[in-house]
Amino acid sequence: MMDIIEIIKDRRSIREFIDKDIPNDIIDELIEALRWAPSAGNLQARRFIFIKNKDLKIKIANAALWQSFIAEAPVVIVACADYKRISSRYGLRGINLYTIQDVSASLMCMMLLAHARGLGTVWVGAFDEEAVRKILKIPEYLRPVAIVPVGYPAAIPNASSRLNKDELIEFRY
Repeated sequence: MMDIIEIIKDRRSIREFIDKDIPNDIIDELIEALRWAPSAGNLQARRFIFIKNKDLKIKIANAALWQSFIAEAPVVIVACADYKRISSRYGLRGINLYTIQDVSASLMCMMLLAHARGLGTVWVGAFDEEAVRKILKIPEYLRPVAIVPVGYPAAIPNASSRLNKDELIEFRY
């Protein structure tokens, strides 16, 4: 079993997938990772649409600026911020910030688990929200904020560079 820091350092953005289904028990684990991530006020203001249908994946890939690799993944997850669950408690700050944080925390937990299970993922933020909304018939109170293809990697890129600690971190004493 990999140590969590190894999982974090070893994870890559995967844009090439082999044609192999993901077993249901692993899909269930990914769902649990999404569910158990922290959320603002424990309101869990997020929703996730799992797409396996090839035609829908092609439409989503086209709505994501023709990023065709999306359609090649066995599963594509569209992550949505749920405004209805957050607005009554946190108002505009909840809508504009906390829902995005909720989705982000869930996706990162899921992506790390996916990597630990031998799967590859990539966070896709470049897409036409309204096109995705129409394709999937997403109601207005949900905002699609990320698309994550999930599958077994066909190729694993090298690690990209990272800022050094001094450029990234400030300590205040």
